[in-house]
Amino acid sequence: MCLDGHCEHNVKPLEPDTTDVGNAGAGLGRRRLLLAGGAGAAALTLAPVSFARAADGPAGAAPANGSEATRTITGFLETGVADFVHLPVEVPRGVRKIAVSYSYDKPSVPSGVPGNSCDIGVFDERGTALGGRGFRGWSGGFRTSFEIGAGEATPGYLPGPVNPGTWNIVLGPYQVAPQGMNYRVEVTLTYGERGPAFVPHHPPQRAKGRGRDWYRGDCHLHTVHSDGKRLPAEVAAGARAAGLDFMVSTDHNTSSSHAVWGEHAGPDLLIIPGEEVTTRNGHWLALGLPAGEWVDWRYRSRDDAFDRFARQVHRNDGLVVPAHMYCAYVACQWKFGFENADATEVWTGPWTYDDEHAVSTWDQKLGEAVRTGKRWLPAMGNSDAHSEPQVIGLPHNVVLADDLATDSLMKGIREGRSWIAESASVELAFTATGGGRQAGIGEKLTVPAEAPVDIRLDVRGVPHGTVRFITDEGQMHQESVGASGTGTVVWRTTASLAAYVRAEVRHPMADGSPGQGNTMGDALLFGPMAAMTNPVFLERKGR
Repeated sequence: MCLDGHCEHNVKPLEPDTTDVGNAGAGLGRRRLLLAGGAGAAALTLAPVSFARAADGPAGAAPANGSEATRTITGFLETGVADFVHLPVEVPRGVRKIAVSYSYDKPSVPSGVPGNSCDIGVFDERGTALGGRGFRGWSGGFRTSFEIGAGEATPGYLPGPVNPGTWNIVLGPYQVAPQGMNYRVEVTLTYGERGPAFVPHHPPQRAKGRGRDWYRGDCHLHTVHSDGKRLPAEVAAGARAAGLDFMVSTDHNTSSSHAVWGEHAGPDLLIIPGEEVTTRNGHWLALGLPAGEWVDWRYRSRDDAFDRFARQVHRNDGLVVPAHMYCAYVACQWKFGFENADATEVWTGPWTYDDEHAVSTWDQKLGEAVRTGKRWLPAMGNSDAHSEPQVIGLPHNVVLADDLATDSLMKGIREGRSWIAESASVELAFTATGGGRQAGIGEKLTVPAEAPVDIRLDVRGVPHGTVRFITDEGQMHQESVGASGTGTVVWRTTASLAAYVRAEVRHPMADGSPGQGNTMGDALLFGPMAAMTNPVFLERKGR
């Protein structure tokens, strides 16, 4: 750690592991290190591990095809260690596969104290520079081992040649117990011809749409390529079963799944490449990336790097979307602000208290946009589904787009022409009518200040649902629909009284009552969300 500009060593080497492994198995104690910072989070770089060159076999012969060599690396990390620990590995020529396994101890800790958790990934000979070309994969803490070869790689990792040079195994100790963390890493190189190259199968950027229409899609989904347990085929099947028209693949910190989605897309399902960028100060979704595009995550809010990677996404017409901003897990709460955001996720998975907080924060941002005249921030809802029993499409976005195509959908989301539904069984229409004109979700209606404006919501699929109309003043109207779940609610206002109006449809409270949004009390005011809209803005004519 660094104190007053002076760096202390954060790694205390264990006794060298001298176990022979394979045919070149001297274990290595670690003693030399370098603490480096820069534009991203601080990284700790240890002394390199070397393997025999291909010419170092008997009488100068190359190692036999398929022969292996293994090195074992052990060490100790203290609380306060740098965000990333680099373990350099000198890879010689003639290697066809690199395999890595790791483990670390998990001592017991008191309740409320973080225990040991350590991620892992790898960068190849092109280096570890922030946003550089050397990235070859990341599995977080989901796997204890991985392999990379020319034709295939463990999910989360990029297949390709194992070129000679300095590779870096990267540990990410994002939680270290008070007792510290002992770790062990084994690196095995397999020699031989590299074999056939991997052939990617990227998804198309367009599917068979219905022209300009409302399209349903879940924009936050995980597979086995990060910490999900579903195969890509299972996620695609789940999206179809949920009645979705499109989905976005957002595995954590890797682009590896992009190359397989083409097998699972089709005329009925558009699959859009993306990434969940999991920094140490919040997670964000990079939506609509070019297939194979990777976005770096190795920085904190104080590192002044987020702007750079937001620009990377925007250069490709993608979207930057803060995710689950009030999630209580370590490193999840959002600290980067919203200046570079195109939308924000306010509803993630089944409705919980953190979603209530996220909607309140988003609503405050709407008021700020009205006051300052700056761009407003649309709301999104996604499932963040990883595995069973998490439900794909709970919730999802219903987006007005010119076509079922990546660029059209990204445009619709960016403009706020969308609403959020818990399932495909929920349908709604939301409009503001006045002065002979009508505006829909995400649009602006300009009328004389005192001219009457009728706000109308038509809803289906929410039995006994409670409809709320909310303006910059707060909730202004509440009305319930019957057991059929179908109803129409109309409320009148003026542009002088409401700068915007948005709608929510809530399920009944646990006791069956509709709830009341303009009272105070110890309990939640409403039941779970069934649907919510982006706002319609009301502007006073001549202002």
